[in-house]
Amino acid sequence: MLRLVALVVALVLLLLVLRDQGPQAYAAARAVGPVAAAGSLVAVLVGLLASALVWRALLADLGTRLPLRPAAHVFFVGQLGKYVPGSVFAVAAQMELGRSQGAPRSRVGAASLVFMGVLVCAGLLTAAVALPLTSPGALDRYAWVLALLPVGLVLLAPPVLSRLVAVGLRLLRRDPLERPLTWRGTGAALGWALVMWAAYGVHLLLLVRTQEVTPGPDLLALSTGAYALAWTAGFLVVIAPAGAGVREAALVLALSPVLDRAPALALAVLSRVLMTLGDLLWGAVGAAAGSGQDGTDVATVTKVKQPGKAADA
Repeated sequence: MLRLVALVVALVLLLLVLRDQGPQAYAAARAVGPVAAAGSLVAVLVGLLASALVWRALLADLGTRLPLRPAAHVFFVGQLGKYVPGSVFAVAAQMELGRSQGAPRSRVGAASLVFMGVLVCAGLLTAAVALPLTSPGALDRYAWVLALLPVGLVLLAPPVLSRLVAVGLRLLRRDPLERPLTWRGTGAALGWALVMWAAYGVHLLLLVRTQEVTPGPDLLALSTGAYALAWTAGFLVVIAPAGAGVREAALVLALSPVLDRAPALALAVLSRVLMTLGDLLWGAVGAAAGSGQDGTDVATVTKVKQPGKAADA
């Protein structure tokens, strides 16, 4: 019952985002045209799917390999919780949903927390590579964000990351992990994260190229780096639900070499609504993937065995 209430609250907040920004987004969608808007939404859906594969790769590396259908249910339905201020609600929802699929709560929680760290590090890396020659002003303004990149890369090393997860679980009085993170698993997650950022770059490129842009910077590099920087900045300001407001401000600044403020802001709002629609669509897919499944059936979880040890429970 508590899970249902939390889901309803998240859906209400998500729909409020669509209602508040809907008129501006509709006007922007008319300006860019239906083909560009639809193509951008498809790119968003691809990016969100890649983000789910980041999470699934981390969970598998920690010891539980969920098939795609239950993984989609746990990840996408749980992700609706990010529309509640703070990221803890999404993690808590995924922990409960994962438990219903036979995955230990501590393992799902660890995967969800590491998932956010991987996305942030990959986003910072993408922005640091793509923006120096396309939007140096954005790098100057958001230098505090990129300053976290060296720290993030160190913390992303599996030996360090595994120790941090172990400390966190001990502080939360959760069961310890049966196995540490590996270079292979973390590398796979990072690879999917870069695919996600590439897809998000395409989603913004399809919108930007419909405008009268100032010649000069490569639009794909600019779009990819601009969105990575804006998303990361929004994520780090935890009091903003799903980075609302912060992401748009950073995106407008990052796009300033090619777009004036007014069209850039219109595209930022349209991008936000397309992302929200993507979350809603994948949330519906995830909910449908979980329908009809026995919540106590752990047979849907493929256990990853360690040499010399029995399958984990």
